[in-house]
Amino acid sequence: MNLSLEEALKFLQNHQHFAVFIKTIHLLREEAISELHNASSDSIQQISGRIITYDQILQMSNWDKLRDIHKEYIS
Repeated sequence: MNLSLEEALKFLQNHQHFAVFIKTIHLLREEAISELHNASSDSIQQISGRIITYDQILQMSNWDKLRDIHKEYIS
């Protein structure tokens, strides 16, 4: 069975463990954002790249919906 990325992510949204994983991605994104405050001009681009990557993962996994579905489990 070959699932598309969208189908696989829909399937994973039903699992609490996936929600915990994506919450960790969200926390890493927030941590990277806070790193920007004290970052040197040389490291800003690298940190921004990490933030963009985290954002893409959160968007693909539909973090807002996932958080609502599993709010009792991941709060």
